[in-house]
Amino acid sequence: MSLRSSRFRRLTSLMGLMVLGVAPLLAAPGLYNFTLPSIDGESIPLSTYKGKVILLVNVASRCGYTPQYSALESLYEKYKEQGLVILGFPANNFGAQEPGTNAEIKTFCSTKYNVTFPMFSKVSVKGDDTTPLYQFLTQKANPTVAGSIKWNFTKFLVDRKGHVVARFEPAIKPDSPEVVAEVEKLLKQ
Repeated sequence: MSLRSSRFRRLTSLMGLMVLGVAPLLAAPGLYNFTLPSIDGESIPLSTYKGKVILLVNVASRCGYTPQYSALESLYEKYKEQGLVILGFPANNFGAQEPGTNAEIKTFCSTKYNVTFPMFSKVSVKGDDTTPLYQFLTQKANPTVAGSIKWNFTKFLVDRKGHVVARFEPAIKPDSPEVVAEVEKLLKQ
């Protein structure tokens, strides 16, 4: 075997390894790989929201933070035409503050808070039965936003490319200057 063909093989092998190493970085972000049932039971791929700025929130109907539904709806109404979508994920993980059925939750949200943003079926955001979406958000999406969910109304902000870029804890209101500034920044990108 000539020295030239040996170098060519090594170079080809090295290029193949580089392509394999880069391929995961070029793949679509993991958020878009999830499909979850809407509050009405319809399967909704999160890829439906590609190109949008997304705010994912674990919500509950009987929580001290429940009035944040109003601020979430106002934020959605203000920015939806610019590409913001808010996704609500009811969860009963904290103090049994979301005990109702999906139908009861939907009725509560629409009659009490006039919620029009997409709502999903009840999920678990903590513990052994954590839904895969929330496993992704809290463990794999971005080390700067990782960590278990501490309470209802934790918010994850996602850019137009599907990257989770920020996390806001429950006490930070959806219409706070901090959240609004981040949303507006992402909408301009």
